[in-house]
Amino acid sequence: MNRANVDGGRGGVNLPALRGHNEVLLLDLLRAAGPPGLGRAELAARTGLTPQAVSKITARLAAEGLVAEAGRDASTGGKPRTRLRLVPGARCAVGVHLDRDELRAVRVDLAGGVVEQWSGLLDFGVGPEAVAEAAVRAVGRVSGGLEAPLLLGVGVAAPGPLDWRTGVLGRVTGFPEWEGYPLKEALAGRLGVAVVVDKDTNAGVAAAGWGGLDGAGASGPGSGGPGSGGPASGGLGLAGLASGGPGSGGAASGGLGLAGLASGGPGSGGAASGGLGLAGAGSGGLGLAGLASGGSASDGLGSGWPRAGGARSDGLASEGSASGELGSGGPWSDGRGSGSAVYLHFGTGLGAGLRLGGAVYRGARSGAGEFGHQVLRLDGPPCRCGGRGCLEVLCLEAVARGDLAGAARVLGEGAANLVALLDVDRVLLGGRVVAGAPEVFVRGVREVLAARALTAEPPVVGLAPAGVAEGAAELVLAPLFGRG
Repeated sequence: MNRANVDGGRGGVNLPALRGHNEVLLLDLLRAAGPPGLGRAELAARTGLTPQAVSKITARLAAEGLVAEAGRDASTGGKPRTRLRLVPGARCAVGVHLDRDELRAVRVDLAGGVVEQWSGLLDFGVGPEAVAEAAVRAVGRVSGGLEAPLLLGVGVAAPGPLDWRTGVLGRVTGFPEWEGYPLKEALAGRLGVAVVVDKDTNAGVAAAGWGGLDGAGASGPGSGGPGSGGPASGGLGLAGLASGGPGSGGAASGGLGLAGLASGGPGSGGAASGGLGLAGAGSGGLGLAGLASGGSASDGLGSGWPRAGGARSDGLASEGSASGELGSGGPWSDGRGSGSAVYLHFGTGLGAGLRLGGAVYRGARSGAGEFGHQVLRLDGPPCRCGGRGCLEVLCLEAVARGDLAGAARVLGEGAANLVALLDVDRVLLGGRVVAGAPEVFVRGVREVLAARALTAEPPVVGLAPAGVAEGAAELVLAPLFGRG
């Protein structure tokens, strides 16, 4: 029988038929422990497994190359205890983010560290087959020639709505030709590996869960300090925010700036200038500067990004914020909550990923999180979805006018509706528009939530600790660690 489970760990079982379950428990604990690792006795205590069972399971995992010795504890009179650690490079996964105008692919190791990445411009409107081929090429660029079993699979994050079980897309706003396209089947046939397809917002909140929601970081929101939000704490802060053109938002500084507000519509931030056109309803679009230096002329984005603590494609870095305005500790670092959060992604569109009860919530028909199309003004401007006064169109119009603070307040109103409905602990922000002025958006959303709080303690607002492509890769890794 199992011994009592202590120290808040998840209970293991000593039944041969559930051997895989017990392996998952141990792998998850070792991943969370990081390089220092854990001793067998501590693994037994946290899972409720017997020491003998832990020894047998870890021996199997070591034989598969997944676990190795991390060192020995100092002797207290008896035999020094050996600590075990996860071997990050033993397996890998690829994540792909298909945005409406950009494609980004990453290869991550078992610890979630980015080993290789590539980004390029994409036109989602060229049609499903052409985009699928572009995704296959991107996977080839980052996979390093690895195949199964070392490559566990490919996760793909795409605009919703879509059915994550079948990987079939619904009617994506502005792209009716994608409706009914079996993206998962199409990519699996081309790649020859397991493929997971989910909404970009679900991938974003999945990345947030791995990057800090479940961990104990070094400091709480607003604590600032360079380095306090490193990989160990799962934190995220600013590593230099650019306000100008492509040169100021390069990989070295981690910055991404607005290249000026365009009045000429979607084409004003086009590929020729290194920008990305983000169409605002009615009056025009917003031109975003080229995202990274060091990229080729054809892809417009750099591929030589730092692995940890460096610039991300959305202009945010995993180091702590020098200003202290944005939380530098893990989003769960102050010990609050039970693993609930909303991830708000503001890029070419606006959507939400939901993490409830410690797991991604997708809804009965995979439709949860269509956040941008909640109606805030019955007599508001028309939206691309066919409705009027949607949160998305109101936010995009404010951005197109150059009123980022106003866009942040509107986003905050939508966030407050979600918080009132779901009573979540965290509101995490991401996407390229947020990346252009993260302090403005965090402050604006935070102020609205505080003003509309129905409880004494409003949820904490911060930046998502990882990108959507990383989250797509984590969707592949999740079963190995018992995550949903």
